[in-house]
Amino acid sequence: MKIVSLLPSATELICGLGLRDQLVGVSHECDYPASVVGLPILTRSRIPAGLSSDKIDALVTAQLQDAAALYDLNEDVLIALEPDLIVTQALCDVCAVSGNDVAKVIGRLPSNPQLINLEPICLDDVLATVSLLASAANTPLMGESYIASLQARINQVSTRSNTIANTDKPKVALLDWLDPLFDGGHWTPEIIALAGGEPCLGAKHQPSQRRQWQDLLAAKPDIIFVALCGFNVTRSMQDVKQFLATDAFAQLRQQAGTRVYLVDGNAYFSRPGPRLVDALEIMANALHPDIHPLPKGLPAAIKQC
Repeated sequence: MKIVSLLPSATELICGLGLRDQLVGVSHECDYPASVVGLPILTRSRIPAGLSSDKIDALVTAQLQDAAALYDLNEDVLIALEPDLIVTQALCDVCAVSGNDVAKVIGRLPSNPQLINLEPICLDDVLATVSLLASAANTPLMGESYIASLQARINQVSTRSNTIANTDKPKVALLDWLDPLFDGGHWTPEIIALAGGEPCLGAKHQPSQRRQWQDLLAAKPDIIFVALCGFNVTRSMQDVKQFLATDAFAQLRQQAGTRVYLVDGNAYFSRPGPRLVDALEIMANALHPDIHPLPKGLPAAIKQC
């Protein structure tokens, strides 16, 4: 079976299922695991490189309001690959090429491939996508084994967090964009709660929302996790420095003593794939290091203040 993934999280899940050798094409954002680098790339972004975060937000907002595409699909390469299975998403137009765009090309493909749209909004949904992909690729037993291993890690964190008194659980806000402010939605509140925190910003199972500084000041988080969508730590640091230098953060710091941690949002928190379990373990360690050891090989959250 020849598989094409147009979504980074799907690429990670496919490789986690042991199907790397069947993967023949990926999106321009698929960079993990390292073995996928060099595969034919089937998408490209219309967002110019090097823009500041506020300009990226303005461009994305304008494109979405005009119903304009943020990504282009390389149809000629897709047709040449003759895939049997195409995996994309219908969850977020900002994150990847839409399933509708892919569906328009399906009729031109001689292989008549199966198309799967992934729409996970919580950890259980992520595990369900493992089963869906494994079934489509005719490897259901591999899917069961992979789900069990991911669920076991989630359960270990949850069990340890259940020993923490509610009074010892800090109020936590995760921000996945800083200019302007956006909270972390979908799976983020669930991860915070499982890690031993009290989510105080962001709607469970709902998309990230644009926020005003007043919302953050009213929430009075003990801890802010900065996990910027699409940015690694180096790029995120540029925005974090500006964030920490604002008068509004100085006010928040004075009122609530808020601490700030920086993590690689692009790798761990933005993609609804297997590394959300890594994200859970990283956050749990930052919130309660005496209770949650950091698994070997995972980077610790970087304390900013």
